[in-house]
Amino acid sequence: MDKLKVGIVFGGRSEEHPISVKSAQEVARNLDAEKYEPFYIGITRDGAWNLCDGPDAEWESGNCRPAVLSPDSSVHGLLVQDSDQGRFETIPLDVVLPVLHGKLGEDGAMQGLLELSGIPYAGCDVQSSALCMDKSLAYVVAGSAGIATPKFWTLTAGESIDPGRLTYPVFVKPARSGSSFGVTKVSGEAELPGAVENARRYDAKVLIEETVVGSEIGCAVLGNELDLMVGEVDRIALSHGFFRIHQEDQPETGSDNSTAIVPADIPAESRTLIQETAKAVYRALGCRGLARVDLFLKQDGTVVLNEVNTFPGMTSYSRYPRMMAAAGVPLGEVIDRVVSLALTGKIR
Repeated sequence: MDKLKVGIVFGGRSEEHPISVKSAQEVARNLDAEKYEPFYIGITRDGAWNLCDGPDAEWESGNCRPAVLSPDSSVHGLLVQDSDQGRFETIPLDVVLPVLHGKLGEDGAMQGLLELSGIPYAGCDVQSSALCMDKSLAYVVAGSAGIATPKFWTLTAGESIDPGRLTYPVFVKPARSGSSFGVTKVSGEAELPGAVENARRYDAKVLIEETVVGSEIGCAVLGNELDLMVGEVDRIALSHGFFRIHQEDQPETGSDNSTAIVPADIPAESRTLIQETAKAVYRALGCRGLARVDLFLKQDGTVVLNEVNTFPGMTSYSRYPRMMAAAGVPLGEVIDRVVSLALTGKIR
């Protein structure tokens, strides 16, 4: 049987570029060589596309050729420049894994290009990617579906807010950015202007949220529409401060203030509620393929939406693969399942 030609896109122009490279490295280590023929497409921080030997740490200085994903659906693949002849070689692809995080990766931009290309791709579509990337819009849609969300305010470019309106502490964050970049916990009015300015380094639209007192819980979801499976949920145990994902100097050795406990050390009824709520959020926001739904578990046993990651980290220390592995689904099998979903719409 012929191997599936899989395009693995990684890197990208967002602040999460190095995390994407590490995710792609882990995907490469777990890709079944008997089933797939991989084509690694690295995007530099400047936005240049290259077909590379692999996503190793020095990929940009390695054996790479300029390449583009053709938006012409009749091509259905890559156009790769021949350095000797100055012409383009066409490489057809059966499916694409957009192993990208943050802006221009999870916000619908890449998904729009993939829709134009006509190539099946893993993960959420244009609409759900854009919706989940904008936390304020995700809250509006989830709230309309009866899912609890934090109280929040948004500031567009140039807009301000009366600091006296807020009950502190609050969290100030970019409305459309990944991980914890630009996030500040604000304890009083004097800190607010600086926090807003910090958030605007990453996005012109700023989100201000009330503080939800509770445990941070994650749930890995995989599937389409009614056919969903979930991993074991995790709980973020904090020693101090707040959870700042992907802000560590050496994340492979652990965080300086947090530990992900999986399976989460919470009551069975809370675990069930979180998993069912995560599936409800996933469906309400139109997710498909895979996503990680982050929630708060309050002391009274209720849950509140935190955010949704439409292509969560796949690194050796990332939460999504750990939650799936704890449920008996290793990363290699996760890859098989998301490819199957991209090609057939069903988990196999």
